[in-house]
Amino acid sequence: MMLIVDASALIGWLMPDETGPDLEPALRAAEDPVAPWLIWVELRNILMVSERRGRLPAGMADQIAETIDDLNIRLDVTPSGPVVMDLCRRHNLTAYDALYLEAALRHGGRLASLDRALLRAAEAEGVATLA
Repeated sequence: MMLIVDASALIGWLMPDETGPDLEPALRAAEDPVAPWLIWVELRNILMVSERRGRLPAGMADQIAETIDDLNIRLDVTPSGPVVMDLCRRHNLTAYDALYLEAALRHGGRLASLDRALLRAAEAEGVATLA
């Protein structure tokens, strides 16, 4: 089954002070992990803010970004705008979160996230989740 991963799931797995689920087995089993294009920016922003605030030592943000890049997550650049807007309205999601749910619906994949609102919306839409 295809795996759609969001930034919270990856950060929860890879940051030294987080206790998110181990995504390695799911990523290995996934034929082609996917995430909306936005994840590239989200992850780097989280890493840089974490470094500035002293949550990460100097250089570790680069190491984590490299680890994420090595996962070969395919960036999805073809969301359906109307579907994203509909998901935002029906589930009170941000457009950012709706992008992940739209990708999971379109690809028929399982959604990995630690975001409670996104997980609730995914379950309401019948999308399998990994949290």
